[in-house]
Amino acid sequence: MTRIAAVHGCLAPHRHTQSQITDMVARTCLAPGADRRVLDRLHRNAGVRTRNMVLPLERYPELDGFGAANDVFIRAATELGTKAVRGALRTAGLRPEDVDLLLFTSVTGVAAPSIDARLVGRLGLRPDVKRLPVFGLGCVAGAAGVARLHDYLRGWPDQVAVLLSVELCSLTFQRNDPSPANMVATGLFGDGAAAVVAVGSGRASAPGPEVVATRSRMYPDTEGVMGWDIKSSGFRVVLDPAVPEVVRRYLADDVNGFLEEHGLKPKDVAHWVCHPGGPKVLEAVSEALSLPEAALDVTWKSLAEVGNLSSSSVLHVLRDTMEHRRPEPGTPGLLMAMGPGFCCELVLLRW
Repeated sequence: MTRIAAVHGCLAPHRHTQSQITDMVARTCLAPGADRRVLDRLHRNAGVRTRNMVLPLERYPELDGFGAANDVFIRAATELGTKAVRGALRTAGLRPEDVDLLLFTSVTGVAAPSIDARLVGRLGLRPDVKRLPVFGLGCVAGAAGVARLHDYLRGWPDQVAVLLSVELCSLTFQRNDPSPANMVATGLFGDGAAAVVAVGSGRASAPGPEVVATRSRMYPDTEGVMGWDIKSSGFRVVLDPAVPEVVRRYLADDVNGFLEEHGLKPKDVAHWVCHPGGPKVLEAVSEALSLPEAALDVTWKSLAEVGNLSSSSVLHVLRDTMEHRRPEPGTPGLLMAMGPGFCCELVLLRW
């Protein structure tokens, strides 16, 4: 089995209360003198108290178009990514030269050479390290990335694979855009990174959970419910109110069928490691799976403290579960996230 040896999360340097960010968004996205009551309501209902952002609040109105925002992304993603991978390797007791595969994912900026390529020299990775940059998976990429590390390590059980997620969502906020989707996104998303170190079954045992199995699922006729509409101003969010209903319609059958293949039912899952997609999505997850009231407590806490970090979020929830819940050995857990496509990724864990 693949084993998760370490998870290390990092946050962008500038921390703000939700109300401070709401005031910045009102100045940046609404016309002077416009009624901001809808904005205030959407931000209040986002379930977020504080968020970290890559720039001071006063810098966001200065970002003039996609190029300026993407330049910030490249610089900051390189810095945060370096910190995240170094922290994860240190926790795992491994050296940079031990890494055989580096999988990098983000949906909030682009770079060529990719961010993973820029990290090879900074981190001291081997010149023959295998790299795989992934763009477009969005919020599901944290769970999908863990699953793809598992796929790789099944074929190379003596190796070490690292997943790095960096998401600087605030750089995608659209100026002068009062659309409901932009108002929701500006109230929900934050900036952060996370790195996962996984080792194959041929290496010495690590203290983290094993990856038992994975499941990917695409849902029909849902391509338009989540994603980007890419303009000269950058990534304009597509976020359909129907997302919670898609979750209610499909998730239970997927989770129940996946667990049944391994002799389990939802009541047997000791730890739910769920991406914090937002209050309505989390409520839909709980309802669809008939979860106990406290099952998603770690996810709700993460949402309140740092917001939705896109693909990095579920990895922060995984880290918090490992560090603070200290699961009993042998107990099952389910890591899951959803994203553009519309799709779902499930990862069965065993501590």
